[in-house]
Amino acid sequence: MTTATSAPSADRLLPAPRTRTRAYTALHAVRRQPLLPVLAVMVLVFQSTTGSFLDTGNLRGIATDAAAVAIVAVPLALLVISGYLDLSVGSTLALGGLVAGWLAGEQHQSPVVAVLGALAAGAVVGAVNGVLCCYLGLSAFIVTLGMLTAVRGFAQQLFPLPLSGFGSGFAWLGGARIAGIDAPVVIAALVLLAGALFLALTPAGRHVFAIGVNREAAYLSGIGVRRAPFALFVVTGVAAALAGAIKASVLDSVVAGTSGAGFELTVLTAVLLGGVALTGGSGSVLGVLLGVLFLGCLQNGLTLLSVPTFWQQMAQGTALVAGAALAFFGPRLNR
Repeated sequence: MTTATSAPSADRLLPAPRTRTRAYTALHAVRRQPLLPVLAVMVLVFQSTTGSFLDTGNLRGIATDAAAVAIVAVPLALLVISGYLDLSVGSTLALGGLVAGWLAGEQHQSPVVAVLGALAAGAVVGAVNGVLCCYLGLSAFIVTLGMLTAVRGFAQQLFPLPLSGFGSGFAWLGGARIAGIDAPVVIAALVLLAGALFLALTPAGRHVFAIGVNREAAYLSGIGVRRAPFALFVVTGVAAALAGAIKASVLDSVVAGTSGAGFELTVLTAVLLGGVALTGGSGSVLGVLLGVLFLGCLQNGLTLLSVPTFWQQMAQGTALVAGAALAFFGPRLNR
């Protein structure tokens, strides 16, 4: 006599649904944004050691200093996601600040004309980068590294002497407050919001990821694999020039030889720390924001602790290496 065995129920065959507890949600958030707990710990350490890190005035200073980095980091992150790179943003920032300051100070143009002149200069630099990299197929690393030097030399040839005294109208760009928030911070917030919406809600945003993952497959799918990165090169140049105009407005002076020096490494560090893969295909605007805040807090905290400049440079260099490691290991942690 055989004993009939009952068929296993569907509940026994299907895996039990994972209960999304608060701990699981927190762990998932950490895996997606590993920089978040590091940033939180760093803030606590700086607050406990300085006693003034979280003061309103200090936080306002961090946000204002980080605004220029965020304005450039967002379009640069999109460019990196698409598989390209722009190392010329530091010199483009200097050129934008010089053009805006020259128009506002020596040519007595309105602030609007001065800013538009800066944006046009940045667009030209971005367009040159885009044509050489996207349509002629040259290496973005070599082209933009060369443009970093070429644009700096061009700016020094055009403006050999420091510029200053741009007028009260132009000072509005860097010193005004909108609803109690500094104007550069408001501009940076708008850029971050626009970048996030672009990636999340538009077909062009999805095309950026597709190009970065597999350019040939994207081409066969009908995506403009040259047009989209070219546009991102132009936008990155415009953003760098805008950041230069803001810095010129805040400082009321600009020097061709030193303005924006090393800025490209700062922005690239923020992008990599934010989890954007240097090989393209992955990244988020939220991660970029965390990378920008991390660098801003790190520099501010070390300054409050009176750490010598060379140690601060070593810390930023270490952060760049950490960012590269994060970009490499981050996707593996999320599997």
